[in-house]
Amino acid sequence: MSQRIVLNTISYHGKGAINEIPTELTNRGYKKVFVCSDPDLIKFGVTAKVTDLLDAANIEYVVFSEIKPNPTIENVLAGVEAFKASGADSIVTIGGGSSMDTAKAIGIIINNPEFSDVRSLEGVAPTKNHAVFTIAVPTTAGTAAEVTINYVITDVEKKRKFVCVDTNDIPEIAVVDPDMTATMPKGLTAATGMDALTHAIEGYITKGAWEMTDMFHLKAIELIAKHLRGAVENTAEGREGMALAQYIAGQGFSNVGLGIVHSMAHGLGALYDTPHGVANAILLPSIMEYNAPETGEKYRDIAKAMGVEGTEAMSQEEYRKAAVEAVKKLSADVGIPADLKGILKEEDIDFLSESAYADACRPGNPRDTSVEEIKELYKALI
Repeated sequence: MSQRIVLNTISYHGKGAINEIPTELTNRGYKKVFVCSDPDLIKFGVTAKVTDLLDAANIEYVVFSEIKPNPTIENVLAGVEAFKASGADSIVTIGGGSSMDTAKAIGIIINNPEFSDVRSLEGVAPTKNHAVFTIAVPTTAGTAAEVTINYVITDVEKKRKFVCVDTNDIPEIAVVDPDMTATMPKGLTAATGMDALTHAIEGYITKGAWEMTDMFHLKAIELIAKHLRGAVENTAEGREGMALAQYIAGQGFSNVGLGIVHSMAHGLGALYDTPHGVANAILLPSIMEYNAPETGEKYRDIAKAMGVEGTEAMSQEEYRKAAVEAVKKLSADVGIPADLKGILKEEDIDFLSESAYADACRPGNPRDTSVEEIKELYKALI
């Protein structure tokens, strides 16, 4: 069986990496940039760290910021019209998953207008052309959207999120500069960091996992366990470690898929606007326990990467428990709630469970599941 790996053509990492952006644009002959970033990043001057560089290089640009934390079909359509009106020939997207997912959808539709109905992009859409040339600059350390072939859009009308998977949407260039994450508040740092951990753990145990992606995922788990607490406290070492860790996790899961932690979290985000990383972090330990019987010895590796000592001498039951407990401890240490009380309404469980079962991430889960079993997983957390 052949395996496929899709990565950025180029990626830059480390402090000052954003200085490469004008050079890349100029060398490739792009004349006007569509800057896609969210309102808060503009308000707090984060977007300006990049646009100031464009100004200094005399590169023309227009800013689009009609983006919600869980980007909607309407956001994408507004962005498509704004791009058409702008005369831009390239995209620089600055932000977390919301900005980058919006930019991906815009870039795909511009170069594949037959998919102008955003819903038609759900699943694996047979687009023919690569998206508009894009440089992605993450300002959170979690989603890894700058290196993935996935994006998620919220359908407000149907109260659901849908996942789009397309090799044509990956940004050509990723610029992972830890200084761009320095203004993230503690809560967002914790949530996005736990999102990255969920990517790494789900990617490591998904049905599609193989040796190359295992390498990425285990290293990401190790780095997150080492650096997330420091990143929440805004240490330079923590920020730099998490910027790298989330990107490495993205290199893996983008190519092999995820599982029902994400399937179940998507519904919570669509229905209640729950931050994606928070939803993942709350769900992850319970679903790790649920999936454990189908994971062989992989939880020993997870426990070891999380910093648990003595794993070689542990029984299967012991190292599986140790892996789950290490995840719970990290989540608690960075201030994530332990359950869905105050978030999940019991009357919504049927709808959420059906949505999770239909979600594109569900087939990758290591343990085959059902709507009824997903219902019980939700109920156990309220």
